[in-house]
Amino acid sequence: MSIKTVFALAALIVAASAAPSNRAVCSKGRTAAHATCCKWFDVLDDIQDGLFDGAECGEEVHELTFHDAIGFSLTHPLTGGGGADGSIMAHSEIETKFPANNGVDDIIEQQRPIAIKHGVSFGDFIQFAGAVGVSNCAGGPRLQFLAGRSNFSFPAPDKTVPEPQDSVNSILARFADAGFSPNEVVDLLASHSVAAQDHVDETIPGSPFDSTPSSFDPQIFVETLLKGTAFPGNGANTGEVQSPLPGEFRLQSDFAIARDPRTACEWQSFVNDHASMVKKFEKAMSKLAVLGHVPALLTDCSEVIPQPKAAASNVGVIPAGKTLKDIEASCKVKPFPSLSVLPGPIQSVPPVPAS
Repeated sequence: MSIKTVFALAALIVAASAAPSNRAVCSKGRTAAHATCCKWFDVLDDIQDGLFDGAECGEEVHELTFHDAIGFSLTHPLTGGGGADGSIMAHSEIETKFPANNGVDDIIEQQRPIAIKHGVSFGDFIQFAGAVGVSNCAGGPRLQFLAGRSNFSFPAPDKTVPEPQDSVNSILARFADAGFSPNEVVDLLASHSVAAQDHVDETIPGSPFDSTPSSFDPQIFVETLLKGTAFPGNGANTGEVQSPLPGEFRLQSDFAIARDPRTACEWQSFVNDHASMVKKFEKAMSKLAVLGHVPALLTDCSEVIPQPKAAASNVGVIPAGKTLKDIEASCKVKPFPSLSVLPGPIQSVPPVPAS
């Protein structure tokens, strides 16, 4: 036996010992607990370079996950939509005409070809892309991803996606019909930490909801409680209320939920507790992502989701130019936490660049 053969056999032995025999070998030397998860590594490579411009945190990273999944009803299971089934992509000609889905057609058209290219269902792809997208945000969650949704769906009905001008009563009732408590509504709204508006006021697309839109941090929960002083764009629009910082946008629904007695304490609890914010968001999202499905029948491919980078700050701060007196605390059972105040003049929040 030649020296080269000996070294080759030794290399094979080392490789075999490095990769446990019960794990599937995927592309680029990666491994997965289930062979069916291997294709998601390839989808990951594709969307990080294509959709997310090299793994950037953008405003559209999570939008479809909610708009697709919330089409679900416990009281009308046969007519209330199939939940996280990809119907918003499969039947986009219907669902994108609903007022609450205004603007998601562009996202769908970017994502659909990638799902088709890799032969994965629309429901799976939407939830996977959303999980990967928020993992690109500093301080973001590492969401569970279960694969195996079929590509069969019916269009979800109109009025299943809440709108920013809806009352808190209406929003909580819609979520309750999908199986979510008032606190879980707040938990899901942590996604607004890395979000922006494009269509409530179309004159200022990309207007973020807080001053740190690329970081999944507690700033959204602090800044939504600040007194509003002005509109960032062309004046009051349906679903908009005054915001506290130049360039920052405030949804009417966020403003109201932050101050409603049923949700105010959960909202306030996150202003200085990033860990709780992330943990509860992960739990609520794991519930949202499988609406209409039996989780035990799906395959856990969560290991494909990237590990997020740490947040720059795990505690919210009061923006420069503001003080604690500008906070409109609404939780009646706990005092508002003591937060640091950034020095300097009032800051202006730049728009989120289009992806």
